[in-house]
Amino acid sequence: MKRRCIVLSLTFLLPAIGSAQTDAPQEFSYTISAAQEWIDSGTDLKAGDNVSLTAESKSGTSGNCTPAGSGSGEKLPVSGAPAGALIARTSQSATPVLVGATRELHAENDGHLFLGINGQSDCVFVVKAEITHAQNTLDRPAERPKMKDQLSSAAKVWLQGQLGKPATNNGSDAANAVSSSGANSTPAAASGLKIPTLVLDSGLRKNLDGLPRRVHDHLGNPGDMVNFVIIASEDRAKAALDAADWHLADVDSKEAGLKAIMNTYQKKDYLEMPMSHLYLFDRMQDYGYEQAQAFSVVASRHHFRMWKAPFTYSDEMVFVGAGTHDIGFEKDVRSGHLTHKIDPEVDLERENIAQSLDKSGKVKSMTYYVPPNPVQDAKNASGGGYHSDGRLLVVFLK
Repeated sequence: MKRRCIVLSLTFLLPAIGSAQTDAPQEFSYTISAAQEWIDSGTDLKAGDNVSLTAESKSGTSGNCTPAGSGSGEKLPVSGAPAGALIARTSQSATPVLVGATRELHAENDGHLFLGINGQSDCVFVVKAEITHAQNTLDRPAERPKMKDQLSSAAKVWLQGQLGKPATNNGSDAANAVSSSGANSTPAAASGLKIPTLVLDSGLRKNLDGLPRRVHDHLGNPGDMVNFVIIASEDRAKAALDAADWHLADVDSKEAGLKAIMNTYQKKDYLEMPMSHLYLFDRMQDYGYEQAQAFSVVASRHHFRMWKAPFTYSDEMVFVGAGTHDIGFEKDVRSGHLTHKIDPEVDLERENIAQSLDKSGKVKSMTYYVPPNPVQDAKNASGGGYHSDGRLLVVFLK
């Protein structure tokens, strides 16, 4: 399989840190070739930035190669644009657009500049970018939320978790699910996202029925429930979670501390706090992902652990996950030490996972499934209670 390469040229101009002229443009040059849909240029963009792109075929490449593209194709990243054309987007979740030989882009949100070629191609393009930052983008602490405000907001999140919060599930709708027998079931009310009922084939249902219902700690104490499954290749699963604004948790606590310090120095938020090890299939999680507000990540975060299942489906990997929402701290009944307190309404975190993936645009389909002996009322390994309707979210990615 061909690999896509990206080469930063020598034309990189960065205004001096602290300069009053922080809106001076930056210039970059990239050389790209096609092997996968997208590459991350590594170039940071802030909301309000303008990007001027120009492109030409690299000297010595085929005369049929042009950034404007030619011909047509099926299932192109930018449908309606010519095959082989230069395309771009200003963040992982932004809508991709045709660039061709030249185009001006405007970044609506913070992100990275992504470049690609519309479909498979043997062409190589040299792309030049001039990025004009919004005023004071490179050094604008006043535009970021003040640390005092961030800490205040984080404290409110923490207190909300400690003192209780109003229910967010109004119970006005009931979401269907398919049980292990293949029949429809309506075990509980759902949140706003409407998820259709799909009848899973018998082979997949058999494998889902055989999944452990709960994860456990290193001593074997049962804990969080298994509440979702993602079916896709590893690369596509990671891309979908990135697009859904999930952050891969750091593994090493010492490295995490250094990263938090560096992020603070660089005026970035640290949202990848390590999480404890839990076990499924006789091993600790393969991945941990989280969403959190800066500063409150210590006390409050949406997060899940994910394991590769010992089976596949239609030659695709199956990832099994357990998601919960940390809302504060409580005493661990085993040790007496403080530990994270999870929202007992664990189904809300399952819905949060569903909604975030749905917004990513990477989902082919998803449905609910009710396995035999579903978890409905239980305690996690530290003694915190939770309850659920027992459904499993099953997600098929594009």
